[in-house]
Amino acid sequence: MTGAYFQRGFGLKEEVGPRLQAVKESDYSLRLGDLTFLLAREFGFCYGVERAVEYAYEARNRFPDRLIYLTGEIIHNPHVNQRLREMGIRFLRESDGDGPGLAAVRAEDVVIIPAFGVTVQEMQSLRDRGCVLVDTTCGSVLNVWKNVDRFSASGFTAVIHGKYAHEETRATASRTMRSPGGRYLVVRNLEEADVVCGYIRGQGDRTAFLARLAPACSEGFDPDRHLERVGLANQTTMLSSESLDIQERIRRALADRYGEEDLPQRFRAFDTICSATQDRQDAILALAATTAATRRTSPRWRPARSPASTSRTRRASSLRGASGTDPTAPPKRSRHPTGSPEARSRSGSRPARPPPTTRSARSSRPSRPCGACRWTDRGS
Repeated sequence: MTGAYFQRGFGLKEEVGPRLQAVKESDYSLRLGDLTFLLAREFGFCYGVERAVEYAYEARNRFPDRLIYLTGEIIHNPHVNQRLREMGIRFLRESDGDGPGLAAVRAEDVVIIPAFGVTVQEMQSLRDRGCVLVDTTCGSVLNVWKNVDRFSASGFTAVIHGKYAHEETRATASRTMRSPGGRYLVVRNLEEADVVCGYIRGQGDRTAFLARLAPACSEGFDPDRHLERVGLANQTTMLSSESLDIQERIRRALADRYGEEDLPQRFRAFDTICSATQDRQDAILALAATTAATRRTSPRWRPARSPASTSRTRRASSLRGASGTDPTAPPKRSRHPTGSPEARSRSGSRPARPPPTTRSARSSRPSRPCGACRWTDRGS
């Protein structure tokens, strides 16, 4: 089996492509008897993932006689990772935490950094070993890192919407350590965000706060001091409407505590949702809006470890399919450092949700990240 077979889409592009094209030309639908299959207008791997997988295959071809490692799963897709194992690529850390770790790497080895990226400390350790580095960190992840770097350098605490044990979030959080006094706090969902908001308003208990969120914050985190100035970021695969809701809730909490006029000195937020993630979420919501049967026709198969973006897209589909409306419609977006304008509430306690924003609001971001992947050969 030649290397060219593995370069793009596992060599099945020519076989699958015409079939998909036929479905697209039929308004993204396929009818077989009395059963109709509907295809979302955005689907499949994003550009960053495609490029990461492609670079892993190219690395095997370029260094056929070297030991090649991946720092962890290149993406959360068991079939892709199994294919890489079959090619002889070893994993320094498996999904269950097992593996030889960075200590196994020698100067003559090749190490592939996955699309999620690695922590600052892990990158430095690999560079110190003088190995060949194949860095496939996604450009959208790099965009988040740049914002976290700015937050930390300005004395703001980076509040990250994500899973604190996820590879990408661990890498993002580690960026705060590059600045003296840098700190971070990871919130998983709206419930945890409300705990943070309550504390900002002076309604929380310090002991209870730290007992609940200690695993998700930087060492020595002091909620009494470190929630006074906050910068929002997110794991790129989180549900976009939830990230924006968390952003708005924290903004309102800071406004309640310190006043609207002081917000520019207290709050920073930029839109760091991955454009591909947003496109797929928008596409599945549009598809769900066309029929109440979407929940019944959506795939029920689920791999042992589903990618975060896939799980959230499935969740968006289920929510829309259940009610026929979009319960995840986000508040008004803003790229300004001070966040979105104050949302007006019908009840006085929560903001009224406007209609879902369209993709045009995001058109200023390039759909394909530049410089997302690069070769670094050290000591080869």
